[in-house]
Amino acid sequence: MSWLNRPHSRRGVLASAAGLAAAAATPLAHPTTARAATASAAHPGAAAPSVEPAATQIANPVIWQDFADIDIIRVGDTYYYSASTMHYSPGAPILRSYDLVNWEFAGHSVPRLDFGAKYDLNGGRGYVRGIWASSLAYRPGNRTFYWLGQIDFARTYIYTASTVEGPWTQHTTLPTYFDAGLLVDTDNTMYVAYGNTQISVAQLSADARTQVRAQQVFSTPSSIGTLEGARFYKINGNYYIFLTRPANGQYILRSTSGPFGPYTLRQLLLDLPGPIPGGGVPHQGGLVQTQNGQWYYMAFVDAYPGGRVPVLAPITWTADGWPQLQLVNGAWGTTYAAPDLPPPPREVEPLTGVDTFAGTALKPKWEWNHNPDPTKYTVDNGLTLRTATVTGDLYWARNTLTHRIQGPTSTATVALDYSAMRDGDRTGLALLRDSSAWIGIKRDNGATRVVMVNNITMDSNWNTTSTGTEVAGTAVSGGRIWLRATADIRPGAGRQALFSYSTDGANYTRLGPGFTLKNDWQFFMGYRFALFNHATQALGGAVRITRFELAAQATDNPTSVVGLRCRANNRYVCAENAGADPLVANRTALGDWERFDLIDLGAGTVALRARVNGRYVCAENAGAAALIANRTAVGPWETFQRVNNTDGTISLRAQANNQYVSTGTSGTNQLTANRTTIGPAESFDLVNG
Repeated sequence: MSWLNRPHSRRGVLASAAGLAAAAATPLAHPTTARAATASAAHPGAAAPSVEPAATQIANPVIWQDFADIDIIRVGDTYYYSASTMHYSPGAPILRSYDLVNWEFAGHSVPRLDFGAKYDLNGGRGYVRGIWASSLAYRPGNRTFYWLGQIDFARTYIYTASTVEGPWTQHTTLPTYFDAGLLVDTDNTMYVAYGNTQISVAQLSADARTQVRAQQVFSTPSSIGTLEGARFYKINGNYYIFLTRPANGQYILRSTSGPFGPYTLRQLLLDLPGPIPGGGVPHQGGLVQTQNGQWYYMAFVDAYPGGRVPVLAPITWTADGWPQLQLVNGAWGTTYAAPDLPPPPREVEPLTGVDTFAGTALKPKWEWNHNPDPTKYTVDNGLTLRTATVTGDLYWARNTLTHRIQGPTSTATVALDYSAMRDGDRTGLALLRDSSAWIGIKRDNGATRVVMVNNITMDSNWNTTSTGTEVAGTAVSGGRIWLRATADIRPGAGRQALFSYSTDGANYTRLGPGFTLKNDWQFFMGYRFALFNHATQALGGAVRITRFELAAQATDNPTSVVGLRCRANNRYVCAENAGADPLVANRTALGDWERFDLIDLGAGTVALRARVNGRYVCAENAGAAALIANRTAVGPWETFQRVNNTDGTISLRAQANNQYVSTGTSGTNQLTANRTTIGPAESFDLVNG
C-alpha cells in the first residue's frame, strides 16, 4: 500500500510489459486451507427463494469500479471481499458474491472513522489517510467476522460483527501492523502477518484483544526491493504469506515449520501483462478456495483515472506445494471459465442502477467524503442534504456523498429539488478527486443559475490550491433540475467527463467544456461521483434528491448491422480508406466500408462501430473535427443520442457537444457534429447490413 523505499518510480513499474509466471506445472490435488476463507459456517444472511443460473465465464475486470487492497474469503457457500477506502466513511466496504463473478454491497466493517477530528473535517483533513490495506477474516469458533487495519501508522484496530451487514463494533486496538493479513488457524488461534520489506508475524491472545508474541520472519532481498500487502494462509499444514511488490509483482513465502517460519520465497508473477488495455500489472489481493476445491487469485490493476479495479484468475498448485497462476498466451486472461459452482441462491443487487433513497437509511453503495454530520441529512424516501459547512472550498464541505464510477464509461443522473436553497448556497453533482469539477446550482441575491465549475485542485500534500472557476452558466427557475455527468475512466491520459442538465428530465443540454480527468496514482483513490450542498454565507438551506441513476456503457449491448443512407444525397456513409480517413456519405452501395454495428447503449444512446476495422466512430475534438472510426472503446465522444424522426429516418446528436451529425449542405462533406437543427443532411435511413 505504501511506496516506501521503492527501487524505482511506480509509473515506471506500471509501464513494464513482459510476463513471467512461477514454478513448474504439475498440479497438486486440491489442498485444504485454514482461514476465514474456508470456514464451514453457513451464510448468516437470509436468501430469496429465486434461483439464478450459474455464471459461465469470468470477464476481467470482474468489477470495473475502484475496490483496492483486496482481501477475499469464503464462508460456507458465500464469498466476501473487503477493500480500502482511505478518507471515505463508512470505511472498509464488504462485497458479497455466490460465484466470484457477480458481486453486491453487503456492508462496511468500519461504521465511522473514529480516529480523530480531522476525519470530521474539524481543524484538519484526512485525505489519503484513514483506511489503507486491511484484512477480513471469519472465526468459526465464535461465529464472528473480524476486520483488522492500521490507521495513520499509529495503531491497529479490530472491529467485529456476527454478520457482515453489522452492526460492527470496535473490539480492540493493537500495535501498528502495516499492510496486515489476518489468519485464523485450524485451532482458532489468530495470527497477523505484516510489514514493509521486513515481514513479521504476531500471535494474538485467545480473545484477540492483545498481542502475545511478535517476530520478524523474513527480510526482503535488495534485488527485489519492497514487499508488502500481506495475506496469511494455512494450506495443507503449511503457512503462506502472500506479498506484493508494488506495483508490478507478486511473491509468496512458505513455512513448513509453523507460523513463525523459517520461510522460503518464490515469485508468482512479475511485469505480467494485465487484462485491461492501458492498465497496470495485476498485483496485491488474495487467494480463495471454492467449496468445490478450485483456487482463484483476485488481484487489482491500477487503472487511473478510475482507480484500482479487481481482476480474477485461476490458480493451480505444483507438486511441491506452490501456487501457480494460469495464464492466457503469457498474460493474465481477459476471460476464463467460471468456477464450477452450483447456481446462486438469489440474484445479487447490481452495482449500477437507480436509487430513490427508499426507507430511512442509505444503501451501502454510498460513502461520505470524511465523516458526515448526521444532524444535517435525512433519508426518507428521498435524500435531504441541509448545508453543514460554510465554505467556498468543496474539499472542506461536510456531507458530500460519493458513489463509485462504473467503467469503462458511465453516466450519473440526479434529480434535484433546489427550492429550499438560501443565498450563497452551492449544490450539485461533482467528479471528485484531487482535481475536481461540478455541475450544479448557485443561488445568489435571490436568483439561481445552473453552472459548471472546474479547476478545483489540491497539491501533493492534499491542501487546496484552487477552489474552482465557473466556466459556464445560465439562469434557471422552477426549483427542480436534473444534473448529469458522463465519465470515461478507461486507463490513460486525456479521459474526459461531460456535464449536462435538464429542466424536464427528458431533454438535456450540455454545459461547459469537457473536464479532463487526472490519471496520476498518488491520490490512490479513483474518481467518484459526488452529491454536495454547502453554504458560502450561512447555514439553513437544503436540497432534496429524489433519484440517482448510474448507467453503465455495457459490453454486450443489443447490436444490429446497418448502413446509413443520407437523405440529402441518397448516398451511404463510408468509413473511408478502411476507417483511416473521416466518414463521408459518398457511396451508392453497401460494402465492408459502409457497414456499421449500431450498438444500443441504453437511455436512447448508441455507438457506431465500423465493421471494416472494428473501431468506434468518434466525434473528434469534442465534435469540432470530422467523425472518424478510430477508437477502441466507447466514451463521451463515441456516444450519440438517437433521434427517431417522423419520416422514418434517424438523426444522431453527439454527446460530445450536443449537436447533430451532418453531411453538410451538399450532402457530400465529411460528417461533422455541428448542426443545431435537423434537415435532410442530418437525416439517415437505416438499411439492414
